[in-house]
Order: sequence, then C-alpha cells, then structure tokens
Amino acid sequence: MQQISDRIQALASSQTLAMSQKSAELKAQGVDVINLSVGEPDFHTPEHIKAAAVKAIEDNFTFYTPVPGYMSLRKAIADKLSRENALNFAAEQIVVGNGAKHALCNVIMATVNPGDEVIIPTPAWVSYIEMVKLAEGKFVLVPTGVEQDFKITPAQLEGAITDRTRAIILCSPSNPTGSVYSREELQGLVDVLVRHPQVLVIADEIYEHIIYDGFKFVSLASFPAIAHRTVVINGVSKAYAMTGWRIGYCAAPVEVARAVTKLQGQFTSGASSIAQKAAEAAYTGPQGCVEEMRLAFERRRDLVVRLAGEIPGLVINKPVGAFYLFPEVSAYFGKSAHGYKIENSSSLAMYLLEVANVATVDGGAFCAPGYIRLSYATSDENLVEAFARIKRALAELA
Repeated sequence: MQQISDRIQALASSQTLAMSQKSAELKAQGVDVINLSVGEPDFHTPEHIKAAAVKAIEDNFTFYTPVPGYMSLRKAIADKLSRENALNFAAEQIVVGNGAKHALCNVIMATVNPGDEVIIPTPAWVSYIEMVKLAEGKFVLVPTGVEQDFKITPAQLEGAITDRTRAIILCSPSNPTGSVYSREELQGLVDVLVRHPQVLVIADEIYEHIIYDGFKFVSLASFPAIAHRTVVINGVSKAYAMTGWRIGYCAAPVEVARAVTKLQGQFTSGASSIAQKAAEAAYTGPQGCVEEMRLAFERRRDLVVRLAGEIPGLVINKPVGAFYLFPEVSAYFGKSAHGYKIENSSSLAMYLLEVANVATVDGGAFCAPGYIRLSYATSDENLVEAFARIKRALAELA
C-alpha cells in the first residue's frame, strides 16, 4: 500500500467531472442519458482557428514554448484586454497556462501562504476551495441565495474580511448560477476593497462573452482604485468552443506574473505550441463566431427558463450569463418514488440520473446544498426532452 500525501487526501474529487463520467458509463451501457452536467460549449472550434493550428504544425511550431507563452500570443491577449475591456496590461504581465483552471491555480499557489484567508462567495465553482486547500490557505465562504440573485453584498464582503484576508475570488458571469454583477454592484464591492489594501482581487472572467439581454460585462480590473492589485483569469475555452485546446491565462501585477512564471517553469513549463497558435488566431481573427454562439446560448437560456418555470417546486432566477440554470429544489425533499427517497439535492440529482436519465450536478458541489446545476450547453431538442423527463420524474415524487 503506497502512501498518499495528506494534501491530496484532503482534496475532494470534482463532482462535475464525476457526474459526467457516470453519465458516460450509463451511455456505454446503452442507457439514453441526456447530459446536462457538463460545463462546455457543444459547438465545434471555428474553422479559422483550426486552420491556424494546422498551419502551426506545417510551420514546425513543435518545440518547447517560452514558459509564460509565445510573446505574439501574450501581445494578442494584451490587445484584447485593451480593445474589449479598456484594461492596460503589458504583454509581460500575461502568463499563458494550460487552461484558465491552471492559470487560476498558479495564481493561488503563487500568492497564498499557509493560514492566509481567501474569500469565496457561494455558490462557487467546485475547484476554488480545493485550490486554496492546496496552497494551505483557509477558505472563507460567504453564502448567497436565489433571493439575492446569488450576488454578494458590500456588507457581506466587509463582514468577511479580517487581518488574515489575502484574496477574494469573484466569478462574473458565474459558474454555477449565471448571475452577472452590474457596474454599480461591483462599485459597491470596490468601495469595500479600497479600505483593505492587503486583499488581492482575483477576477474569474472566463464567461465574459456569454452574456444576455444587452447586459454589458464589466471587468473588476477596470476600476482604477483596485486595478493595481487585480488579477484577471480568462481563456479561450468558453467563448471560442476550445475546451480541449487547454489555453487560459492570467493578467496580473508584474510581481504576481513573475511568481506565476517561476512556478510554472518548475511545474508544467509552457503550454502547447499548436494550441497557443490557435488561441492567437482566436483573439486576432474574426469575432463573428463568438456572437453566433452567444445568440444560440441566449435562445437556449430563454427556452430552459420557460421550461423550468413550468415545473412546480423549482425556484429559479433568470441567469444573465454563462450557460447554467441553478434552481432551488428543496420542495422535493422528503418525497419518494421508484424506491428512492429524496433526502437532499445529492439524492435528487441521482434520482434524476437513474429514473429520468438526465445528468445534473448536486448544488452541494458548489457549496449550495438545496440546489442543482443544469447546463444548457446542448441542443434545443435535448433540452426539450430533458426537461420533459425531469418534469415527469419530479411529478411522480410524493
């Protein structure tokens, strides 16, 4: 029996990946499962991006890459941040990693010491807490609910900050809720953060282009009072349907970027040469593909909000971004059917998988027991059928 380190034993497995794996296993057994658990676009990578990757191979971009990424890609990212977000980052402040998840973990590992506190508003993406654990920091959870559109208030933020607070992680648009902070709401948080200069602001903005109803995305780094201590996390996975290419980045204060580069140099080295050239084409090429996918997601958002609204017992908000619905489901707790007793959101998610053959994710994975997450990154036909199955299965609970 081999020894496994305490740090790994302390980590939880990703429940989103676990449910997706369970769904795949049932499909392999011939079960007609509709997977609403996965957090990735169902579109193919746009043709001009794939063509750039092919050209990179033909041009022999097949050697080790610089640890922080090709300078041409870093400049393209800096130009994107300036053009789209009015942010002033030099290329030297950009570090390219193997996906936004990698970039975020790098930043946490490079800035958080044992015992440092990191504020995480909940519901929160499953990996935030585990990354803080890896850094031996302490996570401070600030709960929100559907009644406040899953957004932390300035008073809540102020109450969570102590002299041990090192950072806050804020995700807007949000995974898992789809909520998006307005400029006014962010300003309220910034007003609090100004009073606490020791707090690093980590802005997870991976869903910035998937936003609806004419809502304007606002980056936390665009507020001058905290720009010098804000790290932006982003990448090509969601907006350009490039999840498998594994390219993300952090845009950070110079000293943080240097620390991340130092860490990455000993850990993974530079990201894939071919994928970097594809990402460069994504940022410098035509952007019509981004809008086409956004429009499709908006149509699907409208569809799932309507379908969920027809199911008694689900309490929902209308998400303004990302591609998730996060209904409150406690009305079904204590009910039974088909040999299942629904005790919590975890057992409800399993009931829906095995009885309705629809894969969802337990809200407990996002520090929000009582909710489930449904991804609408799939076809309209799948969504209509999935919600019909969910409605029937829930109606049978008594």
